[in-house]
Amino acid sequence: MAEINAAEVMKLRNRTGLSMMECKKALVEAGADLEKAEEILRKKLKGKMDARTDRATGAGRITVAIHKPDAGGNVPHAAIVEVRAETDFTAMNEHFVAMCARVTDLAAEQPVGSVPCTGEIQAEIDKIRISTGENCSFARGLKYNGGPNAVFGAYVHHDGKTGALIHAEGNITPDLLKQIGMHCVAAVPAPKGVSANDIPKDVVEKERKFRIEQAMESGKPKEIAEKMVEGGMRKFFEEIALLEQPYIMDPTKKVKDMLPKDATIVAFARWAVGETS
Repeated sequence: MAEINAAEVMKLRNRTGLSMMECKKALVEAGADLEKAEEILRKKLKGKMDARTDRATGAGRITVAIHKPDAGGNVPHAAIVEVRAETDFTAMNEHFVAMCARVTDLAAEQPVGSVPCTGEIQAEIDKIRISTGENCSFARGLKYNGGPNAVFGAYVHHDGKTGALIHAEGNITPDLLKQIGMHCVAAVPAPKGVSANDIPKDVVEKERKFRIEQAMESGKPKEIAEKMVEGGMRKFFEEIALLEQPYIMDPTKKVKDMLPKDATIVAFARWAVGETS
C-alpha cells in the first residue's frame, strides 16, 4: 500500500474543500495519485449530490460579466446570470462567489439570448455542490451583443441578490449606466421594459384584465369599463417603462432625462434571486 503523507492529504483537501478523512481514503484508493484521487472524489460525491437535486435552492447570487472588444474581432458583449444555492451561508462563500464569476464569463461566450447550462458551466457548479454538500444550480442566464457604439453598464447590490445589466448605444458612460442599473434595482414598481412598447404582453393583459374586472365590480357595463381602463393603462405604462419612471436619485426628472441626446438604451435585464417571473 502506498504511503499517504499529511501534506498530500492537505493538498487534496484544499483542492476539494472536503474533510481530511475523505481525502485520505481517496488517496489510498488512488495509490497516492493526487489527480486520480481528486477525480475519484468528484465522481463519487457528484453521484450523491445528483440524488439530492430536489432540495430547494432559495438563496444564490446575481452576477454580471462585461467583455470589451478584442483583437480577435469580438464585439462588446455581456451576460447576466443567476446561480442558486440552498443557504445564504454558501451563497456568500468566497468560493461560491468566484464560481459565479467564472460561470458568468462562460455565459458571456455563448450565443446571444437565453443561455443554457452548458457542460462547462455545470462542471463549475458541481465543484461547489461537492465541496459544500448543498444543491447549487444554474437558474438562468442572458447574453447581449453590442455593435461598434455599444456601451454596457451594470449594478449588483452588495448582497448579490439583485442586479441589473444595461445595454446602451451612443455617447454614454458605463458609470451613468451603473447609476441607471441602481435605479432598476431600487425602483418600485420595478421597470418591465425600456419603453411602453417593450412591456411584455402577458404583463399588459394581466393588468388590463384586473382593471376591467375592478371597474365592472363597481357596476360599470363592460363596454364602459374597457374605455375607462384605457386611460388608466397609459398611466400604468409610464409607471413600469424604465425611461418614463421618475429617476430614483432625482425624482424631479425621468430616467430618459438623464441620457445624453445621442444615447439610447437598447435593453436591460433586472433580476432578483428566486423570482419566478
